[in-house]
Formats: sequence, structure tokens, C-alpha cells
Amino acid sequence: MLNPLGRSKKARLSRLYLAGGLLFLFALIFGPAIYRFSVTFVRSGFSFSAAGQYHNLKNFGVPVPKGYNVHGIDVSHHQGRINWDEVDSMDVNDIKIEFAFLKATEGITRQDRQFDRNWKKAKEAGIIRGAYHFFHPSRDAGKQAANFIKMVKLSPGDLPPVLDIEVSNRKSKKEIVEGALEWCRIVEAHYGIKPIIYTSPGYYDKYLADDFEDYPLWIAHYHKAKPRMDHRRWQFWQHTDRATINGIKGGVDMNVFNGSISKLRKMCVKE
Repeated sequence: MLNPLGRSKKARLSRLYLAGGLLFLFALIFGPAIYRFSVTFVRSGFSFSAAGQYHNLKNFGVPVPKGYNVHGIDVSHHQGRINWDEVDSMDVNDIKIEFAFLKATEGITRQDRQFDRNWKKAKEAGIIRGAYHFFHPSRDAGKQAANFIKMVKLSPGDLPPVLDIEVSNRKSKKEIVEGALEWCRIVEAHYGIKPIIYTSPGYYDKYLADDFEDYPLWIAHYHKAKPRMDHRRWQFWQHTDRATINGIKGGVDMNVFNGSISKLRKMCVKE
């Protein structure tokens, strides 16, 4: 006859083995899916606590913020030769690419080798287009403005020119502000429309907040449910640099516009 205590111990061991086996089986079946889900959020810079505020659409490769009806991208020669018809035809749960900012120039001499083609093809595809200049505070602002003006011919329906300012080149705040304002004044006088400022929350707060309140703002911020700009209204938000877009190879910067499509069109160059 078996000892009752020994029988109880064996029963407990049996239950533990059974529970362990079930856990192993669960991990084997569902582990890969859980891993892929977590990697998607970690790589995109979003936390699980913010998951309810995003469309988790695998077609775009990243979570897409909810609450915005107008979506767009920004590209340069780094994306290579783009099929703009495929970009325009992409439609996932009524999320389409409505606008695109295209890199035109950088500094006083650099001109993006894909700009002319992107500029032409984006418009032909029916995408609202805009052009941006990557600004170097260490270079002459007037010559940088001239470089942009030489490259970019705006037409009615195009978005305002963009000043992409995100590096300091070891210049002081005063020098950065003076140069950026000079670029903006020259460009606005030429095109008759106020430029958009593209930057990050940290750069804006450190260098630009006191002098650029009247300029439309395009903010780059990848790690929050919304941009950290509570004190300042923004027009565009670049929420990722890893989106998957039909017709484009590799990761793409994806953006939302803070308003309706009619409001976006009102921002554009007039007839």
C-alpha cells in the first residue's frame, strides 16, 4: 500500500508537468505572432500603452495614427526611382497618400538628383506636392535661398516651400535664427507665400520658438502618441521614417496633416 503523502506529492508533480507542457505548447503556437507584434511596435518607436491610438495596418509596415484624415510622405534621392502611380493607387482602409514633400536642395550648391522627376511625376499622379531645402546654418543663407529658387518652380496647387532646419553646425542661436529668417524672407518674397518650418520639438524649443511662431510648422517626432508641441499648433507631423509605401523601395517618412483635405488645399499656392 502506497504512503498517502507520497501519492499526494506525485499528484502535484503530475499537475506541474501538465501545466508546464501546456505553457510550452502555447508558446510554441502563439510565440512567433506575439514576437512579430512586439517587434513592429518597438521598431516603430511606439509603446503598447499607445496601441489603441493607432491603426495597426501591416500594409504600411508601421502603426498609423488615428484621428487624421490626410496622410502624406516625404522623399529624396535616397528612395531611388519612385513609381508615383503606385503611390497614388495605394488605399488601405481609406488611408491614401494625398501629399508629398520632395527634397529639392541642400546648402548652397547641392540639388537632389531625383527632384525634377519626382516633381513632375507626383503632380501627374494627382498627389499634392511640395519642395524642401535642407538648411546649413554654417552656409550663407542668401545663397542657400538662391539655390532653392533656381531649382523649384512653384505652380498653383503646390504646397508652400519648406525650410528643413535640424542641425546647428556649431552656430549660436542668434546666428541660426538670423540665417533661417533671411532664407525665409527671400523665399517668401520670391514665391509670395510664407514657408513652412520643418524641425524637431527639441530643436524648435532650443532655437526657433521665439522667432517663428507665425510660420506653419511641420514637426518630426517618432516616439509619442502625438507631437510634444502642446504650446504650439502644428500643421504636419512626421510620425515615422520606416513606412512601407507601394512604388517605393525601403523605408519612407510618413506624415499626417492636422486638418481636412480642403484645409490642406487652402494652404497651397493660389492662382
